[in-house]
Amino acid sequence: MAKKHSNLKERVVEPTRHVVELDVLYRISQILAAGGQQKQTLAEVLDALDNELGMNRGTVTLLSPDNSEIMIEVAHDISLEQSSKVRYQMGEGVTGKVIETGKAMIVPKVSEEPLFLNRFERWKSAKEEISFICVPISIGRKVIGTISVDRIYDPVRPLDEDKRVLSIVASMIANDVKSRQEAVLRRKELENENLRLRHELEDRFRPENIIGNSGAMRDVYQQIHQVSGGDTTVLIRGESGTGKELVAHAIHYSSPRSEGPFIKVNCAALNENLLESELFGHEKGAFTGAIQSRKGRMEEADGGTLFLDEIGDFTPVTQVKLLRVLQERQFEKVGSNRTLRTNARIVTATNRDLEKAVQAGTFRQDLYYRINVFPIFLPPLRDRKDDILLLADFFVEQYSKKMKKDVRRISTPAINMMVAYHWPGNVRELENCIERAVLLSNDGVIHGHHLPPTLQTSDASDTIGTGSLKERVNLFERDIIVDALKRCNGNLASTARDLRTTARIIGYKVKELSIDYKRYGRK
Repeated sequence: MAKKHSNLKERVVEPTRHVVELDVLYRISQILAAGGQQKQTLAEVLDALDNELGMNRGTVTLLSPDNSEIMIEVAHDISLEQSSKVRYQMGEGVTGKVIETGKAMIVPKVSEEPLFLNRFERWKSAKEEISFICVPISIGRKVIGTISVDRIYDPVRPLDEDKRVLSIVASMIANDVKSRQEAVLRRKELENENLRLRHELEDRFRPENIIGNSGAMRDVYQQIHQVSGGDTTVLIRGESGTGKELVAHAIHYSSPRSEGPFIKVNCAALNENLLESELFGHEKGAFTGAIQSRKGRMEEADGGTLFLDEIGDFTPVTQVKLLRVLQERQFEKVGSNRTLRTNARIVTATNRDLEKAVQAGTFRQDLYYRINVFPIFLPPLRDRKDDILLLADFFVEQYSKKMKKDVRRISTPAINMMVAYHWPGNVRELENCIERAVLLSNDGVIHGHHLPPTLQTSDASDTIGTGSLKERVNLFERDIIVDALKRCNGNLASTARDLRTTARIIGYKVKELSIDYKRYGRK
């Protein structure tokens, strides 16, 4: 009779416990579905286990991104500062063992388990014996962390039941972590795709006639794209030789006026009388030598673009007439009273400091404000070092075809010289240097000694000195050996065969000339 009473009691008690567990699992599922911050969400899960099921001092650990150590993600009743100091290695302690094996562990008495490390030292003052349960958090077959709790030791309490509940919670946490990781991965893929599309757009908007991939030039390309669609007056500023005319071409051929004419006037090349006639045209007999009427550049550019280079050299009289054109789109030919209209877009350029010219009274302030609607600043070549080699390779290919020579590349010392040089003449000076070097090259390579003397310094050319015959011979030998090392990926034996000599001689020369042959090895 007593046995039947006992069985009846079990049937009454057990369903009540299972109902509580189901309620807790449902609440945890709601916490995870809310989608808050991961640490906050996991802390709420541990609170539910503690308050409803008596699973105390819960802790969630996760593997570091590189799988090198196990970190505390959240610990119940432990500060973030304290938990961040605790680390486990794979296989270390109960937690490390669970992650290493992927199997849950039940420790009935922590005082009798040598693997239990008590890193938080929160059980030292406990008067009762403690039981510890740790189960793995897995995504598929990969263990990514653990969840652990403890209970006051009870010899009759079935800890396997607690392990079962905790394993269900671990599975729910794993799904939440997996969803978060997938969301992070998707966001990173979208960011990478966005970056790729931005680069494609930048390449699409980059004018084909301009060479350069530096950040400064990308800004210029973006400005060209922004302004080319309208009729806004553009002022291109920059030092001589930076490529202002190329930018003007790019604006015109990227605009709706690309089918119209592109007319260029170099304002610095003409005196006041000739410039006015060049711009506005003249009638027959307007001045000595005007034997027939002539259209001006302003009239020829109608429907297209008029590029006024070196506008800072305009005389005060011409400035007044240009101001009227910009404001009213009207002008008269020299020697004529008939007013003509123009639909030309005005693009100007200068290497002068117009602000100082305005202060000095040599350039009209009203004209300055009228042309300075959309300024584009071209950086000097010394501020875009990344583009030097790109430009040099372009000019090498261009002049090799023009001179019908097979020049394939530029030697390392020559590259060092070009990068170290300050290029006061900018891209135009670089082009002239490459033209000279291609002309002098007779082995398909541009060497340092092919460049102008202004570039040939010992520091820039990576040489051991210049002056004496021996030093100049060493320079020449070094240049040849470095070129061969680059072709052979730093292999001394292959370099020796390439130069038709022995490996011993190459080894001796490399040491004598202080050549770091390893830097040319394939990475």
